[in-house]
Amino acid sequence: MRACAGQGIRGYARLVTAAWDPAMAGVLRLPSGRLVRGRALLRPVPPGPEPGFGLYLLGREPPAVRWEARWLPWPDFGLPADPAAAQEALREAWARAFSERVEVACAGGHGRTGTALACLAVLDGVPSREAIRYVRAHYAARAVETPGQRRFVARFPVGQ
Repeated sequence: MRACAGQGIRGYARLVTAAWDPAMAGVLRLPSGRLVRGRALLRPVPPGPEPGFGLYLLGREPPAVRWEARWLPWPDFGLPADPAAAQEALREAWARAFSERVEVACAGGHGRTGTALACLAVLDGVPSREAIRYVRAHYAARAVETPGQRRFVARFPVGQ
């Protein structure tokens, strides 16, 4: 995992004066009230405010964006190349969603993005056995696509 080329200073967090609009497509409200936008990178950036931070889950480095971003190597229909780095990145995204507009995205916006959002739900207090159902109900019915991705969520550690 590393900061995407051409991005803002790593570790610098811009405070958000307004959160995501919960009615926007792709916005998941976690039980704590944190709002995280999931989306497909194959589609244009949605209209409206930009994220303060993006976590991009792709097999190759994503194109540069105007906001701070991190790339987590994660092949399509697979699992993160480095599970420890994935845990770190997901914990960072969850923490930053408290005060920033955070988006999580992969190419199609379902498998890897859904898996990551389910892990964020676990961090937010949703039991791991219910996290996929939560994300499918509140984000996308097709979220989390493979048995391996389901196991990744089920085994995602809650503690630090």
